Amino acid sequence: MHQLTPREAASLPRHLLEDHVVAVIRQCRDLVALRCAHARLLRLPLPRLTAAFALSKLLASCAEASYARNLFDQIPEPTAFCYNSLIRALSAPGAAAADAVLVYRRMLRAGSPHPNSFTLAFALKACAAVPALWEGQQLHSQVFHWGLEPSPYVQTALLNLYAKCEEVVLARTVFDGMMGDKNLAAWSAMIGGYSRVGMVNEALGLFREMQAAGVDPDEVTMVSVISACAKAGALDLGRWVHAFIDRKGITVDIELSTSLIDMYAKCGLIERAKGVFDAMVERDTKAWSAMIVGLAIHGLVEDALKLFSRMLELKVRPNNVTFIGVLSACAHSGLVNDGRRHWFTMQELGIKPSMENYGCMVDLFCRSSLLDEAYEFVSSMAIPPNSVIWRTLLVASKNSNRFDIVESASKRLLELEPHNPENYILLSNLYASNSQWDRAIYTRKKMKENNVSVVAGCSSIEINGYLHKFVVSDDSHPEIKEIRLLLREIADHVVRAGHKPWTAAVLHDVGEEEKEVALCEHSERLAIAYGLLKTKSPHVIRVLGDLSFKLFGSPTAMATDIISYPDKRNPGLGWTLVLWYIHSRHGLVDGCQLQLVM
Repeated sequence: MHQLTPREAASLPRHLLEDHVVAVIRQCRDLVALRCAHARLLRLPLPRLTAAFALSKLLASCAEASYARNLFDQIPEPTAFCYNSLIRALSAPGAAAADAVLVYRRMLRAGSPHPNSFTLAFALKACAAVPALWEGQQLHSQVFHWGLEPSPYVQTALLNLYAKCEEVVLARTVFDGMMGDKNLAAWSAMIGGYSRVGMVNEALGLFREMQAAGVDPDEVTMVSVISACAKAGALDLGRWVHAFIDRKGITVDIELSTSLIDMYAKCGLIERAKGVFDAMVERDTKAWSAMIVGLAIHGLVEDALKLFSRMLELKVRPNNVTFIGVLSACAHSGLVNDGRRHWFTMQELGIKPSMENYGCMVDLFCRSSLLDEAYEFVSSMAIPPNSVIWRTLLVASKNSNRFDIVESASKRLLELEPHNPENYILLSNLYASNSQWDRAIYTRKKMKENNVSVVAGCSSIEINGYLHKFVVSDDSHPEIKEIRLLLREIADHVVRAGHKPWTAAVLHDVGEEEKEVALCEHSERLAIAYGLLKTKSPHVIRVLGDLSFKLFGSPTAMATDIISYPDKRNPGLGWTLVLWYIHSRHGLVDGCQLQLVM
């Protein structure tokens, strides 16, 4: 392209000069080229209006926040187009999105120009990136003030804001009120919102509605759907979605591949997760981290640490999530020295430890019965410990008779979360396990005085693409009578096989018979029984729970081990293994396999 000399520029009419400006800027492929174009244009004797036009076009092409702000400040009378360009640059990933709202306020204070639909859409996008719900709601009122509610750009931005802020009821109100056919971005945002808050059935149901409406999903949509399957432990549905992606020819980018790795790992198929990882042509830090975390939660400690070493050899920079996987792997195998070494490696790499990283180290020390070191580590943390860390310390102190740590940890825990029922129950059970009934009763009384309600544990099972949830002593399921009949039948077989319920796990000062009844109504048992009612061999029954440990793979313990040594981390688990044994050996369900994803 011919470069104008200052003399040539001085003789050209304004419209030809502006055409030249547009042509120069269109050739820019990156920020360096844009700065060069800016320098070339500054050499030309451009009239005042043409110079402002050139700056606005440069601003529109700029995605770098600080440079965009400098360009904006040089424009004497910014138009709505200029304000929109700056707000868009400030709402881009990695920018100071909160500043975008300040620019919008500056526009309002100037009195002119008035915001348009693009102004509000970009400002709402910035609020979603922070996320800043309160500021977003203020912008929502501005949408009505300027009469911009019919704009599809504004509606989609509002929907995305509420979905990112986990306000799914508000998001659904916007979604249902959208005029005309909903675009792909709207469907994806709403599905993503449901997935983010764990409303799995709603996310998957909306995905089906999307298909029925004839809207083809893209990789962004599929990431949300796969994430929903991962949270639900819905492996069968996840497999179907993976096949759907292949059948529709949807681009499997790094983010979608990472979601598939996460889904297969969380649903118990670590080999499939490895297959997806190995097939990736390009891998970023997130992909490596997902695979390392997946191996760690499956107890494949050596594989997780080897993969981390390979990651470092290939000069891929790890992040906080990577070290969550590495430190978790060390914790599961009691590799205290390795854990300490990796902790120092993280600091040497300049990675600021997150709360989760601190939690992994506390878990490592606690699992290795190094309570003094764990307590010292917590006391010296660079950031205030959260409730999860204090709970970890409290649980580890349960059988140690270290009531000095118990008292300190429980005090801090109740200060942080005075209305969390889990804390009171944990402390009450801790006292009850040591037969300190007075303290246990006092803790329960304190819970009642503070109007704290118990939230029952939940177990879920996927049947035919729908997630069924159960809580302790659940009467809400439409087939609860059939479930309880099957539970009685199983209980009879279990007793005849010689199993005795581990009633010591029921930490209440009640009789043995009442304790057995309490065990029988476990949410996990209800979910398993429903799976047995609705499936046939060789279907694998997968139960997703909200307990604090994980068991992957089909049980292989000997019958004598199962009956004699129930797992004392959870009274339901020993019973569950017995259930598997009875059903597989006594022909109730031939070849039954059970998988718990806790």
